[in-house]
Amino acid sequence: MLTTDAVSIVDHKIRVIESARGIIYLVGPIQLPVKLDEGETIFQWYCWLLCKEKLDDAAQIIKKLSAIDLAEMQQSSVLVYGDFEQAEEAWIRMHSICHTGDIFGSKRCDCGYQLHESMRMIVEKGTGALFYLANHEGRGIGLFSKAMAYLLQEQGYDTVEANVELGFVDDARNYGDAIRVLKSLRAKPVSLITNNPKKLDALQAAGLDVTARIPLWGDRSEHNERYLDTKINRSGHIAASACPNE
Repeated sequence: MLTTDAVSIVDHKIRVIESARGIIYLVGPIQLPVKLDEGETIFQWYCWLLCKEKLDDAAQIIKKLSAIDLAEMQQSSVLVYGDFEQAEEAWIRMHSICHTGDIFGSKRCDCGYQLHESMRMIVEKGTGALFYLANHEGRGIGLFSKAMAYLLQEQGYDTVEANVELGFVDDARNYGDAIRVLKSLRAKPVSLITNNPKKLDALQAAGLDVTARIPLWGDRSEHNERYLDTKINRSGHIAASACPNE
């Protein structure tokens, strides 16, 4: 049963962001204690949901969400550290979900390493945000299609070839919603943690002031060597040797 207490608690924690594809509902901040190395760090957690219709208030949003199966849908998150809105400098990471690497620790990619290393970098910097993009699995092809792409890779295809062979483009990711959320949380310049110039281009094309690109390479092994080389040779990622501070 919907109570006035529930409505009053969440009402001031929901932001409504207009999008060309619908309405983005951003809920937060919520304190999230995270184990990082041997210590504990407090992040401020936000989650967002894209809906086709605009709901007038928190009561309508709660009723709507309880009537649909959100567990079957993808929702993205952002972890904010420090005074993200007002600090003069802030580092951000646009991280694409990787079920196998982030959760299971797979060594077929470097995603798990990049996720946790970027969190450490943001904490060390003092201010920043990690955007965890749930509809980016397999560079936007989804988890089931990614599993099929892995089967092709085991037979000699590289990452790009496997995606294309299955009827997808090399990279189907879109950063539009994440950029809208970023703009609602911070108006000042940011530095982007990435090796991928396409992410940098997407932010700059949206009018964001990106003052620097922070490279993030590491965790190379026999299991992901070809994957990392394909990122550079086929997908345009900037090699570690091309990074002046590495």
